[in-house]
Amino acid sequence: MKLMAGNSNLPLARNIAAYLELPLTDASVRRFADEEIFVEIHENVRGQDMFVVQSTSFPANDNLMELLICIDALRRASARRITAVVPYFGYARQDRKAGSRTPISAKLVANLIAEAGADRVLAVDLHAGQIQGFFDIPTDNLYAAPTMAADIQARFDSQELMVVSPDVGGVVRARALAKRLDNAPLAIVDKRREKPGESEVMNIIGEVEGRRCVLVDDIIDSGGTLCNAAQALIDAGAKSVAAYITHGVLSGGAVARVDNSALTELVITDTILPTDATLDSDRIRMLTVAPLIGEAVRRIADESSVSSLFD
Repeated sequence: MKLMAGNSNLPLARNIAAYLELPLTDASVRRFADEEIFVEIHENVRGQDMFVVQSTSFPANDNLMELLICIDALRRASARRITAVVPYFGYARQDRKAGSRTPISAKLVANLIAEAGADRVLAVDLHAGQIQGFFDIPTDNLYAAPTMAADIQARFDSQELMVVSPDVGGVVRARALAKRLDNAPLAIVDKRREKPGESEVMNIIGEVEGRRCVLVDDIIDSGGTLCNAAQALIDAGAKSVAAYITHGVLSGGAVARVDNSALTELVITDTILPTDATLDSDRIRMLTVAPLIGEAVRRIADESSVSSLFD
């Protein structure tokens, strides 16, 4: 097998390659003067099992196009099998019609990846489980929960710990993590807007007083919901609030919002290349998922079980 990287997250790709003890495929992914993307592979990949590592994070459209062109280049170079390794799958939040005459963009992106020539997709913490069904090719969804659980157990007293979902939609994810933490208690932040123009009311479902709360979610973008949830938990008597989020999108003023919030710490993974502001923040810490992805890549190449990673 061979590992190829796009430009969206080269540090993660190099870490995966180091875990697998493989060099990255010699290729150049560059742009012409008009920003057209050009990919050239400088070594023979005929008959190889190829893995292309490329998150479709900001700039989402450029990185997605890069992934598609890399896949096409490999297909035309006669690679035996092509797996798109997409640690962060952009457009995942557009997984349903949110209103009249709106697209389901996650399905469109799935079609594009398959049509480009990918034989399999490997992603981390897809925003919604049904996105796996959007692909007409085999799709493996890895979970960052084991990596997060190990870090939480090393840093928190299990007697005071409480896992919290920042909204009702994330309860399944939070419950799965709580189960890994010796069935830690679970709380839910129920947010609602009673009338248009009125601020959201945060109701806490569960007894958080005296607890060290851990908010769990898959994506932090602007950070508004998470920071408001943290403040609501503190107001309800929580000792402290930390957050463990898989994908740190952190757009706009999100980092400043986190720095000025009630959160003691925000822990994200390296599925998305961090910005300078993220790296400079004293409140934000990163965990790597390179060993997780590397092991999944090895198992796919060996035709062994990926799901047993999470047993």
